[in-house]
Amino acid sequence: MLETVTLAGGCFWCTEAIFKRLKGVTAVIPGYSGGKKPNPSYEEVCSGTTGHAEVIQIEFDPTIISYDKILDVFWHLHNPTTPNQQGNDIGTQYRSAIFYHSENQKQIADKSKEELEKSGKYKDKIVTTIEPFSNFYKAENYHQNYYDKNKSAPYCQVIIDPKIQKLMKEFKKLYSPK
Repeated sequence: MLETVTLAGGCFWCTEAIFKRLKGVTAVIPGYSGGKKPNPSYEEVCSGTTGHAEVIQIEFDPTIISYDKILDVFWHLHNPTTPNQQGNDIGTQYRSAIFYHSENQKQIADKSKEELEKSGKYKDKIVTTIEPFSNFYKAENYHQNYYDKNKSAPYCQVIIDPKIQKLMKEFKKLYSPK
């Protein structure tokens, strides 16, 4: 039986490209979550007034990749210590958050965050929030599969390609070229 997880770790173009390349991930859909406004547009989310973050909703097969491993990739491929920012992307829509879909996911996420804090990997405090999932709104079609459709775009070459290279290096066993 497939499971779902919703993650916010900066620009959804980046996170979609990464998580699509994991063995056991069956779908990755960019969208918006965590806010109050129903059916927000990209422009509305970018305004910072909706409360939504850019997220990806991941469907995965837990017999192939565990929720723990998905979180491990999440922690390593973005900076969970910068509030409302990933690189040059600034605003509440770029915050770091885990939206859990079950009490079990919440417990695993809490434990994962606590272990990462204790590890000393980051000198700054981890600001990632762990929140109950309440809504998801699929992003506009031009955001879907953005990296795969625009690999030669400067943003993809400068920002996303290095993240994919890091994934291939640090998570070799989980990597599956798509």
